[in-house]
Amino acid sequence: MTALYFHVIERNVLAYRRLWGIFLTGFAEPLLYLASIGIGVGALVGTVKGPGGQMVPYDQFVAPGLLAAAAMNGSVFDTTFNFFFKYKYAKTFDAMLATPLGPVDVARGELGWALMRGTIYAAAFLFFMAILGLTSSWWAILCLPAAMLIGFAFAGAGMACTTFMRSFVDFDYVNMALLPLFLFSATFFPLSQYPAGVQWIIRCTPLYQGVALERALAFGELSWTLSINVLYLAAMGLIGLHIAGRRLALLLQP
Repeated sequence: MTALYFHVIERNVLAYRRLWGIFLTGFAEPLLYLASIGIGVGALVGTVKGPGGQMVPYDQFVAPGLLAAAAMNGSVFDTTFNFFFKYKYAKTFDAMLATPLGPVDVARGELGWALMRGTIYAAAFLFFMAILGLTSSWWAILCLPAAMLIGFAFAGAGMACTTFMRSFVDFDYVNMALLPLFLFSATFFPLSQYPAGVQWIIRCTPLYQGVALERALAFGELSWTLSINVLYLAAMGLIGLHIAGRRLALLLQP
């Protein structure tokens, strides 16, 4: 028997049939970052210290970090702005709850759609990384499921936070959180370049878990510490999904 939340994903797929142009824009942004920062700036930077301590070309170093950041941005924006519009203004979820769907089904379906959309973007990004020679290990094939895990973590957290928002003004806080994560999660610079105290703060941030995971896989530098990154991201997504389901049940009750 098909799980009920699959109908929510099906609804979103059908809704985007006539919005394919918007869907395609998700491919452009990370590739532009990769071309401008990874390849353009990389020609000026040269080499930096990569996983395992070896010196690697800057474009190879920054590409996995950009993949992690793309997974974060794609999932967050779909489960915050789009989710809030459906909940607050379009009343899409009210209509869904008039069917056998429950609040948890809605939350799972919206998260599943965000994850599916983010996976397509991540797969395209990883394909171009391979074409440009920015992967140095066959372990890089696992960068795709790692990106899905990053998307799951941030989708759950974003959806949970959105249930507490009152208006679009509150989304300024989303941007205030994402920009520092994007810039200061070892995405563009090795962690060793930061002061010791700042390094420990960065190690605790969610995007750093994804960047460390993607970079280790891209270079084939595997260790037991990667399990910590995986558990962190999985717990973040599960807790966020649980909170979102509980909050929707309270907010949308008749």
